[in-house]
Amino acid sequence: MNKKKDIWVAGFALFSLFFGAGNLILPPTLGLKAGIDWWIVVLGFAVTAVVIPILAIFAHAKLQGTLYDFGKKVSPTFSTVFCFLIYGIAVAIPSPRTAAVTHEMAIQPFFDTPPILTSIFYFLFVFLFAINRSKIVSLIGSFLTPIIVFILLAIIGLSFFVAPASVGLSSFKNPFVDGILEGYQTFDAIAGVVVGAVILISLNYRNDSTFDAKKALIRKAGFIAGTGLLLIYGGLILSGALFASIFAQNPTRTEVLSGISTQTLGFFGTTFLSILVSLACFTTAVGIVTGTADYMKGICNNSKKAYIITAAVAAVIGVAIGSYQVAAIITLAVPALMFLYPITIVLIVLNNISDRYASKLVFRGVVLVTFIFSIPDFLGFIVPGENLTSIKNSIPLANSSLGWVFPAILVFILINFGIRNKKQNA
Repeated sequence: MNKKKDIWVAGFALFSLFFGAGNLILPPTLGLKAGIDWWIVVLGFAVTAVVIPILAIFAHAKLQGTLYDFGKKVSPTFSTVFCFLIYGIAVAIPSPRTAAVTHEMAIQPFFDTPPILTSIFYFLFVFLFAINRSKIVSLIGSFLTPIIVFILLAIIGLSFFVAPASVGLSSFKNPFVDGILEGYQTFDAIAGVVVGAVILISLNYRNDSTFDAKKALIRKAGFIAGTGLLLIYGGLILSGALFASIFAQNPTRTEVLSGISTQTLGFFGTTFLSILVSLACFTTAVGIVTGTADYMKGICNNSKKAYIITAAVAAVIGVAIGSYQVAAIITLAVPALMFLYPITIVLIVLNNISDRYASKLVFRGVVLVTFIFSIPDFLGFIVPGENLTSIKNSIPLANSSLGWVFPAILVFILINFGIRNKKQNA
């Protein structure tokens, strides 16, 4: 088999994995707010929406395991709790968000029906597809991604010719940090640790299945996928900045994406994009529900009953949360992401580092410190107050909701330094 072809096929597969339709509504609004600082926002957004997710795939290539293996160096109990939290968040936020995006982009503009009705029918079909394991979803998904990418590239390209001449000022105090935090909302780091193993299983050589060969293929494919994501995200952020002046104050994220597509492709193009995005949302929701149900089935001795019950519960949660507006779901996600994303990031990074510098002690120390210093960020979005403000003022980057970064790096260095000295003195 042609290895170059394998690399490109794997690269496009990874790109499709991270190219969730819900993510499309984030970059244009980010660009609208960023104005002339759009390129700085792109750099920040790329850290958490491109680099970290691709590193998650690299970590899977190194581990050759499952989500459980990401945290097993901390402890089996921690890894089990981490898995439950990851799958719980996936079912409670990104999955329902796909229904909300579908309603706001494909239903609301044409029909005067309540979002709860859309959510009920949407997750009824999600449940039916999940329990029947239909291949129709994967077939639809394989055709949808190239078409959506083509339309998005057309929107980005036309933006340079039809957008207003001037770009506004930035409304961000720290564009780079705001880009990083908005990248949390893509959930791509979580997607990387959840389904990265699935990609690895499908990457089989006909004549070469060595560990090093698989790892090399993954790295090259990751570069292709990461480049594609960066181009799309960067282009959409720039388009948002270019068209900022045509929108009224505080437009919703779906309004911005739809507005830009209307300006560049017209009404027909926008309608077509809305339908495709909705179908892509559906495949994402089915994937999340199926993956979560598979996990529960696995820990319940391959019980089919556990699979069906989990899929049903996930669908009910989807109906309840998916009936809210996209903006409300994104707001709901912030506290959970401030708590879980830093831990996910450090696990991804540590699993990419040589075992020489990433011992069990290092894992435990860095994860513990990350957890402790993420608490002020988590609580700050739930119970903002003067006490938390004074605490944040004493922690570097805490006022930017990144208070965990320096402590995690410091503990990583100190533990490795201590281990090295102990070995020298032994």
